[in-house]
Amino acid sequence: MNRSEKETMYELLLKQQKELISGEDHWISILANSSALLNETLKNSVFTGYYLYDGGKLFLGPFQGKVSCTSIQLGRGVCGEAAEKRKTVIIDNVREHENYISCDSAAVSEIVVPMCREDKLIGVLDIDSDQMKEYNDLDQKYLEQYIKIIIKYK
Repeated sequence: MNRSEKETMYELLLKQQKELISGEDHWISILANSSALLNETLKNSVFTGYYLYDGGKLFLGPFQGKVSCTSIQLGRGVCGEAAEKRKTVIIDNVREHENYISCDSAAVSEIVVPMCREDKLIGVLDIDSDQMKEYNDLDQKYLEQYIKIIIKYK
């Protein structure tokens, strides 16, 4: 998919997400539908989901994919790094990343977007792909916008 097609896909994704949560007020339901929408839209995904922050660690929330880690300490793995730094982290090849936690051998690249509200960590959006170098600055831009839509309902 070229950059223009990817941008068009993300624009539609944002519109769909806004419609799905219009009138909704249950946080877990919003995250569940959100992970399904992402999984359906991002065709090379092997995991799309959320880790929620409980004040001490991240724990597995709504997701689409195979079994996954149930809890992650801040700073550990790509999710823990993004949560601790409160910055999006993109990994082109997880097998070459020192701090990677392997939950699914099908995962090759990963993007993790922190979810923060008023500088408070809520959790992270974690997306794994079975393709090398799947994610770039365009994915980061749109997935950060996607999270801004969702956290309004937290």
